[in-house]
Amino acid sequence: MNWINSLKLKIRNNSAVVGIVGLGYVGLPLAVTFSKKFNVIAYNKNKKKTELLKNGKSYIEDVKNTEINLKNLYPTNNYEDLKNADFIIIAVPTPLNKDKSPDLSYIKRAGEEVGKILKKGQFVVLKSTTYPGTTEDFLCPILEEESNLNVTTDFGIAYSPERVDPGNKEYKIENTPNVVGGLTPEFTEICSMLFEGLTGDIIKVENCKTAEAVKMIENIYRNVNIALVNELALIFEKMEIDIWETIEAAKTKPYGFTPFYPGPGVGGHCIPLDPYYLSYRAKQFGIIPRFIETAGEINDFMPIHTINLAKKALEKSGKKIRDSNVLILGLAYKANISDTRESPAIQIIEELVEIGAKFKVYDPHSNSIKTRFGNYYSENNFKESLKWADCIIVVTDHEEFKQNGELLNVIKGQQTIIVDTRNILDSIKEQQMSLVNTTNIIDSNIENIPSENPYYIKL
Repeated sequence: MNWINSLKLKIRNNSAVVGIVGLGYVGLPLAVTFSKKFNVIAYNKNKKKTELLKNGKSYIEDVKNTEINLKNLYPTNNYEDLKNADFIIIAVPTPLNKDKSPDLSYIKRAGEEVGKILKKGQFVVLKSTTYPGTTEDFLCPILEEESNLNVTTDFGIAYSPERVDPGNKEYKIENTPNVVGGLTPEFTEICSMLFEGLTGDIIKVENCKTAEAVKMIENIYRNVNIALVNELALIFEKMEIDIWETIEAAKTKPYGFTPFYPGPGVGGHCIPLDPYYLSYRAKQFGIIPRFIETAGEINDFMPIHTINLAKKALEKSGKKIRDSNVLILGLAYKANISDTRESPAIQIIEELVEIGAKFKVYDPHSNSIKTRFGNYYSENNFKESLKWADCIIVVTDHEEFKQNGELLNVIKGQQTIIVDTRNILDSIKEQQMSLVNTTNIIDSNIENIPSENPYYIKL
């Protein structure tokens, strides 16, 4: 087919035009990366975001303003501009419905828009995280229906899972291996050629559904192992065993063990969602994924357990949680980023609202967080927020919390209850010890931290 050879030639001489559909945590870094080699049409329905990009301003932490190369990057909120692209990469969200079934509405809408402008000789790549079979069984029929073209003879399609880790300073798109699976072996080859030189090593797999399954395995592996240590934390809590110390000792084994850590729940766009995508698909094949669903239930319980720890601690000091001032430290789902998608803080806030508790939230990276009861905004003054609180729940282990002496003073003071879901006290000690070793001085803050503090509750 002549159009296939034409695409290969355009890749080789760098004349290919790449369209990106969706400019979020995956799409924008992808657009910036491709603009280093090709002309890029960056499409997003949100006009505000495209206007920011046109002015050289980024709204994603991992993308600096200086990385937006407007010479090769054309932001637009008109999907018809994609007709000028040779390759169209779809990187839209794949959330869950309220019943935890897959919500493919974003892929559907993107497929319909792309299908309307799709012409012979174009190539579509799906990057959105989804269950095996989505590209071939869901997206292809939409594209064919909207365009009146045939996927094997008129246009190409492949799946390549996103591997973006927000806030990761070491691994970016450029040095992370990229998995590619096409509808046909030739489509796999073309897609691999497109990504070659822009990402890490290219890992070719047999087909689209295998590539989709790769993404499922990666995140379900993490979800299940986090659930395991969360369950162990619940068990060891009853036995009065420190789960954190136990893990640190266990990870000294030089083989056969990978450390995972407990927490107030899981967050982000992948780990809390992907297991339910595969669970949904597995049931269509008559398989009940008990192990995967149990892991999800354990992790979903952890925000409630965090609230229960705060309740019990307050009751021991003669207070009720609804009559106390509760401060939530951290809104983001992980340290040192502003991303609050699926953050455990959401459920913790919603539980506090239903209890009728008085609470405030503070996060040095995230200005606000959206819950089903509305938006909640971060306090401006960290020191005053600490003074206000009767109970502090540490949800996110931001570096600022580890380095802040005010939080250390609260821990030492034995007056405010602290529910520490991230073992932040040990992190503070490590920070302080690092300072001592650097400056060769004795830091009394470390020596005066009580080994037994009834007001300090560690998950």
